[in-house]
Amino acid sequence: MSTITLSKSDAAGVRTDAVVVGVVKLGGAVTLPAGTESLNAAYGGQLVEVLSGLGATGKTGEVTKVPGPKPGKSANLIAVGLGEAPDGTLKTEDLRIAAGTGVRAAKLTQTVAFALPTPDAECVRAVAEGALLGRYAFTTYKSESSTDEAGALTVLTDLARTKEAKAALERAEVTAEAIRLVRDWVNTPPSDLHPVEFAAHAVKLGKDYGVKVEVLDEKALIKGGYGGILGVGQGSSNPPRLVRLSYTPKKPVTHLSFVGKGITFDSGGLSLKTANGMISMKSDMAGAAAVIGATMAIARLGLPVQVTTYAAMAENMPSGSAARPSDVLTMYGGKTVEVLNTDAEGRLVLGDALVRASEDQPDLIVDVATLTGACVVALGTKVAGAFANTDTARDRVVDAAVAAGEPMWPLPIPSEMLDKLKSHSKVADLANITGEPWGGALAAAAFLGDFVADGIDWVHLDVAGPAFNDGSASGYTPSGGTGYAVRTLIELAASAS
Repeated sequence: MSTITLSKSDAAGVRTDAVVVGVVKLGGAVTLPAGTESLNAAYGGQLVEVLSGLGATGKTGEVTKVPGPKPGKSANLIAVGLGEAPDGTLKTEDLRIAAGTGVRAAKLTQTVAFALPTPDAECVRAVAEGALLGRYAFTTYKSESSTDEAGALTVLTDLARTKEAKAALERAEVTAEAIRLVRDWVNTPPSDLHPVEFAAHAVKLGKDYGVKVEVLDEKALIKGGYGGILGVGQGSSNPPRLVRLSYTPKKPVTHLSFVGKGITFDSGGLSLKTANGMISMKSDMAGAAAVIGATMAIARLGLPVQVTTYAAMAENMPSGSAARPSDVLTMYGGKTVEVLNTDAEGRLVLGDALVRASEDQPDLIVDVATLTGACVVALGTKVAGAFANTDTARDRVVDAAVAAGEPMWPLPIPSEMLDKLKSHSKVADLANITGEPWGGALAAAAFLGDFVADGIDWVHLDVAGPAFNDGSASGYTPSGGTGYAVRTLIELAASAS
């Protein structure tokens, strides 16, 4: 990861390969935000005219490159559209996107300075996060990947010497490092990230950052009666795992529990997916990756919040030992489930983990899962669905997502969905599907909610859309794993402290 620093240096005189500035859309014209006066002066007061002449409109994500005002002696200019700001204020997410767009427009080896608006520490953090995340690239398996080191990054701000800005930069670095780690895990081929290897990564990180990690192997899962995790994993030669992470600071202000779906590859089991439907299924462990990454970041930041995390890991494969449609699993805690579709496996591993998490009596449980294609149909590929057993808990998590810049939309859990799951099985307590082609995301949420103990606030995040980007990179979001939900969970912990 690139190094990043704060500096009060003047944008027109800073020593760097490239300077990123913002351009604001104003009606049919463009304007420069505050803080770019010296750069404008270096272009003879004509920078807006120069940019307009090159076609700049200020549209969000638009890039216009301009040679330095003194060819051969000064940095090139990368102007990035910030969108419209009629009242003169910019959202932190606009700054995050602009920084990511700007750094991607520069070469990896170039040093880049960011002369974007930073009126407060939150804006400093947004610029730093966008810059660090925008420079991410997964090149582990590229035979001709560059060995050149990434150029250093600098956020130019008048707040550079304040403790608030320094704290903001530290949080941005820790957050970005956690997200990059999550992206790496999600992007890793499933042949190199089985449940055993995934659990080992968590153990190593726990030792590095002072987080207690306990791993339940297949023998412990059998002894404990974790029928959901075992049932999903029984078709694979790679055994399942349940990983428990615990971070307990002195005098915690609240106790959060995170639960993540960690299906390291999802073939659909005997209810086999299509060939195209399997291509991105290495990402089906993105929820577990996110909760592990967020827990480590919260520990590194020393936030005064107790966090207990469960990552349910299994590989869902078809074989002679795989679970069959109509098999009945006895879940952790004793509830029975008839498996009518083996491709509805995420809810099975999460059911076990949610019962176990409830035993810790946390103040709030948040589960993160790439759970249903139905949620993608409803909300698209950029927005997660938020379900909950109380409006207060749901709003708390959605507010954290808004503050973190991660799109999320509340969805309901109609009471009839659980009734349908119960009535659809004639032999078990409930089925893992309703048998209907509609409302799949709602039915999955209803299933999960039945495994949360009474009296505990719970929020379910269906991140099937935003956890993996099948398209081209944009802003600070790369192709492949995105690291979605890490920022939301960190913000949730920070806002409680």
